[in-house]
Amino acid sequence: MSLCRVGRTQAFCLASLVLASALGATNVMAQDQNPPKVDVFVGYQWLNPGGSVPDSATTGFKLPSLPKGFGATGTYNFDKNWGLSADFGENFRSGLHETTLAVGPRFMWRTEGMNVFAHGLVALNLLGSDPYSTRKGIGAIVGGGFDLPITKQFSWRVLEADYVWARHNFADVATDPSSSLRRPEYSGARLRTGVVFNIGGAPDLIPAAACTAKPSEVMVGEPVTINVAPSNFNPKHTVAYTYSATGGKVTPKDAAATIDTVGMTGGSYTVTSHVSDAKLKKNNEATCNTSFLVKEPPKNPPTMSCSANPSIVQVPGTSTITCTCTSPDGVSVSVANWTSSTGKLSGSGNTATLDTTGASAGSATVTATCTDSRELSTNSSATVNVENPPPPPPNPEIAVLEARLALHSVYFVTAQPTKAKPNAGLVPSQQETLATIATDFQKYLADKGNPNPAPHLILEGHADPRGSVAYNQALSERRVDRAKNFLVEHGVPAEDIETKALGKQHNLTDAEVREAVEQNPELTPQERKRIMRNERAIILASNRRVDITLPGTGATSVRHYPFNAADALTLIGGRESAMKAKSPVAKKPMRKKKK
Repeated sequence: MSLCRVGRTQAFCLASLVLASALGATNVMAQDQNPPKVDVFVGYQWLNPGGSVPDSATTGFKLPSLPKGFGATGTYNFDKNWGLSADFGENFRSGLHETTLAVGPRFMWRTEGMNVFAHGLVALNLLGSDPYSTRKGIGAIVGGGFDLPITKQFSWRVLEADYVWARHNFADVATDPSSSLRRPEYSGARLRTGVVFNIGGAPDLIPAAACTAKPSEVMVGEPVTINVAPSNFNPKHTVAYTYSATGGKVTPKDAAATIDTVGMTGGSYTVTSHVSDAKLKKNNEATCNTSFLVKEPPKNPPTMSCSANPSIVQVPGTSTITCTCTSPDGVSVSVANWTSSTGKLSGSGNTATLDTTGASAGSATVTATCTDSRELSTNSSATVNVENPPPPPPNPEIAVLEARLALHSVYFVTAQPTKAKPNAGLVPSQQETLATIATDFQKYLADKGNPNPAPHLILEGHADPRGSVAYNQALSERRVDRAKNFLVEHGVPAEDIETKALGKQHNLTDAEVREAVEQNPELTPQERKRIMRNERAIILASNRRVDITLPGTGATSVRHYPFNAADALTLIGGRESAMKAKSPVAKKPMRKKKK
């Protein structure tokens, strides 16, 4: 091998060539990664000493190459480029060995697939050759090489080529002061290959990515831009980006993507971005998410109001219903779906006509629906009061008869009638009142003809509050039965009489009794005053009665107590045989003058 025969200049050129090739391999930017804290090289070493040793006082022996050897280097890395190396090398053959102990700085370029280094070391050179003892000299080692990373922990040092220089002292052998053998210099070459152990260092950074959406809130139809910022990826590699979204059309472009929101509904949407490095097999991808909000234009339902003209209609009249509808959002609207609770509707659009022919009296509700172009709708109604036509003018004769048919309540004696005597309790004055009512009602029926519905009398019986509920109920039933039987006996058809027993329900209050006394036209102020001195008895007597009503005419019996009747004391609770002068309002008879 010609390399084994190179001299000082050749060895220097070899080391320079290796360094130049190493430097040329670093044109690519170094990988931005975490270097090991310490790396240790162990491997094979070949050495050409590149010099001679004296074999006599005047002659020398050229040292041969040393193919047998090994080397080791330990380097502490201050950062990814600079480190401090301690180097050991040993080469030997029979009768000759050379050992180097060196220390110095190292600079390493860390590339994607290769780490290239150069170092300059100060060395202690130990040279041993027969027949001389080991000589110690000062030297230097300059060179470099390149490693191929296999794993994070191991690399293969493919080649290390160094220029090895040393100077030794053989003055004890070469006595001639002018001889170059007294202090020879050795300029040789050293080649190495082996394994590098990478120890320690920070762990590799985990790739990551951050996503942002701008703007984060848009109206439907406005675009959203998604930006992705990857980190901890190899800046030398081209990474790939993929996108997915829960809504909208995604248009990617490297580290950015555009979301088309046309046609989307309002709500929140999520975009996911995946970043990957195809050149790496592991620890080569990252994912990030971001959200954006899509707002829909305002969707307010239309507003609507309806009115009827006229609002009061007599059958068979008509009313025009007009509805006004507008959209707060300014979109087009239309009115349709007219309905009515009664009558017949005609028309379309904003106006319809209600025909009340054949409709019943009451309230007619007309409703319409307003719908905008977005299918939002609202309803509104108008009310038309439907009235029957006014009745024909009353027959003057019937009006006179109804005016003459003056009804009066009928009053009973205390606790009368009894079960044993169901026909008792009607004093003469009250029988006279019922007889008059029977006569007038029969005339009213005869003059009225055969109306529909047929007129009838309603009798409502009452009792004062002193008895129990059951007792008063039964008593009021006997009283209306007695009054009904009396009217039937005097010619009123039984089917024209309706009875109601109210017991002590709806009794007149004290105030109502006092008002009735005050409004009684048959009493003078002095008589009213005397009557109310016995107020309690008068209140009880006023509730022992039967009220009479003629439905359909508004006529109901007048509750005027018969204070001026001859039998008034009996009704109040006195005795029939008592002197009439003791009656509350009976007048004293005038005495005849003696002749």
